[in-house]
Amino acid sequence: MGILDLDHASLQRFVADAARRWLAHDGLWFQAVERAYGLDAAVALDIEAWREFAPLEARRILSFLGLAPGGGLDALEQALPFRLYALINRQEILRPSPGVLVFRMNSCRVQEARRRKGLAEFACRPVGLVEYEGFAQAIDPRIQVRCLGCPPDPHPTEWFCAWEFTLSGCTEVRA
Repeated sequence: MGILDLDHASLQRFVADAARRWLAHDGLWFQAVERAYGLDAAVALDIEAWREFAPLEARRILSFLGLAPGGGLDALEQALPFRLYALINRQEILRPSPGVLVFRMNSCRVQEARRRKGLAEFACRPVGLVEYEGFAQAIDPRIQVRCLGCPPDPHPTEWFCAWEFTLSGCTEVRA
């Protein structure tokens, strides 16, 4: 029996488990670099990895969805739920006004694991800035990103990080 032989429910469980394994590998890689070279080096290398991975992930999602680059915030809204961690983190997308998309990470496996271990939140803002900008601009280079809050920033209990996406130089009106 192989992956293609799984029934629908088993396939869903497999995909979610694969996402958890991917995230576990990411965390173990980070911890190994931190032990060997220190936190600053681990963050710097993590940023470089996300600088390449986020646009790659966006392009592959666009291809999977049959969307062309340049689709604005509507394409971003369609792509975000297909990110690997979307299967294992609770997130929401809001459209508070025309031309604005807000993405919130309401539960985060990384931060929640740190809480369970009695550790402070990981200060992921520098990585997130590169990650979300790279992802969004691969969807559409006109998209601008603003961090609304991300550790080490204070944030409400309802979310860990929030990002605002707007289109530069134009106003998008949703159909």
